[in-house]
Amino acid sequence: MRKIPPAAILVFLSLLILAIVLTFLLSKLILKNFSFGELAVFIKLLIIVVLFYFFSILFYRVFLQFYPLTEGFIIVNSQEEFVYCVYMLFYIFLFSALIRNTFLPLPLMRLIYLLLGGKWGENTYCSGVILDPPLTFIGNNTLLGFDCLLYSHAHEGNNFVLSAIQIADHVTVGARAIIMPGVTIGDGAIVAAGAVVTKGVTIGPNELWAGIPARKIKTIDEPVVQSEDTQ
Repeated sequence: MRKIPPAAILVFLSLLILAIVLTFLLSKLILKNFSFGELAVFIKLLIIVVLFYFFSILFYRVFLQFYPLTEGFIIVNSQEEFVYCVYMLFYIFLFSALIRNTFLPLPLMRLIYLLLGGKWGENTYCSGVILDPPLTFIGNNTLLGFDCLLYSHAHEGNNFVLSAIQIADHVTVGARAIIMPGVTIGDGAIVAAGAVVTKGVTIGPNELWAGIPARKIKTIDEPVVQSEDTQ
C-alpha cells in the first residue's frame, strides 16, 4: 500500500472543510425560517446530511472535472497518483457509506452512482457495489445483481493500475459476482451468480460465463420476440 502524499490530504481536507462550512451556513439559514413541528429533530438532521453530501459531491465532481482519472499504470509521485489519492479519500471518508448500504431503493442508488460520475444508459440498475463509478461504463437495460462487486483499480505490491470496465446493453450480472478491472462485456451477455471475471477479460455478446475464474459456458440463443402482427 502506497503512502498518501501530503498534498492530496491537504486538498481533500480543504474541500471537506469548505463543504462543512457551507452546510453549516445554509442549514442555519433554512432552519431559522421554518418550523417542522414534532419531526423537527429528524427533519433538521436530514437537511444537514443532504446538504453536506450535496456540497461534498459537488466539490468532488469539480475536482474530477479539472483532474480526471487516467487509465494505465500510476507512477509514484506523479500527478495521476495525486489525483487518485484525492479521489480515494473522498470514497474512504464520505462515499463508502452511501455505496455499501442495503436500505436505499435501486432508483436512488442509480442517482447516487450517476452523481458520483457513473456513465449509465437508460433502465440500468445496480444492487451491488461499484467502487470506481467514473471508470465504469454501462449500457441500457442492464442489471447488476445483489451484492455483486465491480472495481476498476488493481493494487499488486507497489504496482497500481486503473482500467475501465465496459458493459454493454441487456447484460445481467448475477448476485455476488465480481468484475475486475479492464473487463469488457458484450450485448446480452450473462455473468452467473458468484462468478469472478478476472482482469482484462472480454465476454462476447450473448455469452454465458460462470465459475472461479469465470469461463465461457455457452452462447445464449437469442430470444424469440413475438411481433405485433402475430399477436
